[in-house]
Amino acid sequence: MDITPSTAETLHSQLLAQKIQQEIIANNGAISFSKYMEMALYTPGLGYYAAGRTKLGQQGDFTTAPEISPLFGATITQTLLPVIEKLKTEGKPVNILEFGAGSGALAESILDTLKNEGVSIDSYNILDLSADLIERQQVRLKGRTENICWINQLPNKFTGIILANEVLDAMPIELITFIDGKWQYKDVCINSNDPMSFSFCTGSEVPNELIPQYLQSASLLNGYTTELHLQGQGWIKALGQCLDQGIFLTLDYGFPEHEYYHSQRGQGTLIGHYRHHTIQDPFYFPGLCDLTAHVNWTAITETAIEHGFNFVGYTSQASYLMDAGIGQLLLEIANPTDAQTFMPLANGIQKLLSEAEMGELFKVLCLTKKMGISEGELPGFRSRPRPL
Repeated sequence: MDITPSTAETLHSQLLAQKIQQEIIANNGAISFSKYMEMALYTPGLGYYAAGRTKLGQQGDFTTAPEISPLFGATITQTLLPVIEKLKTEGKPVNILEFGAGSGALAESILDTLKNEGVSIDSYNILDLSADLIERQQVRLKGRTENICWINQLPNKFTGIILANEVLDAMPIELITFIDGKWQYKDVCINSNDPMSFSFCTGSEVPNELIPQYLQSASLLNGYTTELHLQGQGWIKALGQCLDQGIFLTLDYGFPEHEYYHSQRGQGTLIGHYRHHTIQDPFYFPGLCDLTAHVNWTAITETAIEHGFNFVGYTSQASYLMDAGIGQLLLEIANPTDAQTFMPLANGIQKLLSEAEMGELFKVLCLTKKMGISEGELPGFRSRPRPL
């Protein structure tokens, strides 16, 4: 696949670069990396998620699990069914809120599965920052009889199920680097050799209270670089204030703290995606390239517990899907003797489960509030849990 941007795409990126340059100039020559990432991804009309380029699928930059197989959403629904039943038994409303719903494939699969199970819900809500993805979702879900709503902010008080598939990785992060025994921010400035591009510059010292305890006691080489997920943790705090009763289920790629901050992961996890190619340079065509960082699951879980959530389970995507019954669901809808139907579905499941694909790198975290659900009780989390 040719990854050379078109003339129009190059102009688009240059317009965004000019806005970022103006921001840098207005802030005495440097901005935080989180500010750069925020502008590169979310500047209205120009940022990666705020403009109209195709992002998902073969013609886009990456493919998510709901696009690979409808059984992904069907399997997630097996985790949700006991929660829905419990809420209904208590006379509570059953609402679902999905963040960053992509093409709408996960919503479609969950709603189809609930319908097939004869289970009704009060509403399915989608909160997305991308106008073009919202348009795709609305086209895909048009004509359904369920109460589907698009909202633009967190409800003040929510009862039900909150879902987030590959959301945390797209939240702006801070880059920090270990220099001469001190942690300092890696800021962004205008490249002195090319005023149309950007480069890193050393920022202020990182306050000690923001540095994870694990890093404070680690033996690291000079120049070791990693990330702080302050916005992601802030989002978790906001969810803790929003969710009155129900569960929060999130899936994404990442590591627990002892793996995330491994001494050999010395340049962090920040990466770009452009037309199914991995991009190492975060300043490559801003606005055209997706930027992501792996999730520090330990920090996210600790933040959640501090803000009222109860821990129910954490495991790999492969373990989660197998325990929740993806194999049985495959056999229920496809006969192994019918290769034309069975093999495409089986191949999709293989991508979701394989250690070489998504099965090991992607993790699943489940948290609850006021549900009385024990750790390891829900489908997907009944097998041996992963350490955090």
